[in-house]
Amino acid sequence: MSVAHRDLRSPGRRARNGAADRRARLMIHLVLSLVSLMVLLPVLLVVSSSFASESAIGHYGYSLLPRNLSLDAYRFLFESGAQIPQAYRVSLIVTFGGASLSLLVMSLIAYPLSRRDFALRRPLSFYVFFTMLFNGGLVPFYIMMTQYLHLGNTLWALILPYLVVPFYVLILRTFFAGIPFELIEAAKLDGAGEWRIFLRIVLPLSTPALATVGLFSILTYWNDWYQALLFISDQDKYPLQYLLYNINANIGAVSNNLTMGITPPTNTGRMAMAVLAIGPVAFVFVFVQRFFVRGLTLGSLK
Repeated sequence: MSVAHRDLRSPGRRARNGAADRRARLMIHLVLSLVSLMVLLPVLLVVSSSFASESAIGHYGYSLLPRNLSLDAYRFLFESGAQIPQAYRVSLIVTFGGASLSLLVMSLIAYPLSRRDFALRRPLSFYVFFTMLFNGGLVPFYIMMTQYLHLGNTLWALILPYLVVPFYVLILRTFFAGIPFELIEAAKLDGAGEWRIFLRIVLPLSTPALATVGLFSILTYWNDWYQALLFISDQDKYPLQYLLYNINANIGAVSNNLTMGITPPTNTGRMAMAVLAIGPVAFVFVFVQRFFVRGLTLGSLK
């Protein structure tokens, strides 16, 4: 009787448990939707403000729907920074070329550091990660780049400083170390060489980590303006961020000098700069977001 009674009650218990699970999932979705909305609202506010007139911002403040729709901010940017298309081209070349080369070099460094049978694993690991704590300083770095390597006013001056980032090497090394060593031994028994193992086995199994580090590298190159400040004086080689930095400084200088009789779109112009700067990065993130969290969590747990 007791067994039959339990069998009769089990469908009801399963139904209640299923209803509780659905309510829990609904609450989780609601909370995550609210968090996503809180993250999205500032972005929408920036985009909306970039299409408002300067007088509307001064009178009404910032709003999600633009008042007195205007393209003055974008018109001012493209008129005062006529080389914006060229700066976009430079930033795209540096970002995607530098990130691809950086990902290849850091993978080639991280893979031998993850192999237990590599004799120089410890000294090379120390050599790489020592730079996370100490560096040679700005003046020796500048002299080396300009006087010895002669990279002033070249795109290599924007690419080489971020070619190897020790923290990204650490992420890749940790992920590579989690790949079962038996796969590598089996490939060696089948006659595969180190390059074939690296290209045909290790890299395909490391897609989440490679996508994560690749996104980090893209953000590093895209957002950088400091290297251009140090090494680039040719305006045709200005990256987008450095060009926008100069335009922003010019807007501030003109706004403070009221005797010139010019009223640039100070607030809306800065919002338009933010829109121009984040557009390509947001587009790239759409394609790599499914690997992003997985790459971070797997790389940290293994």
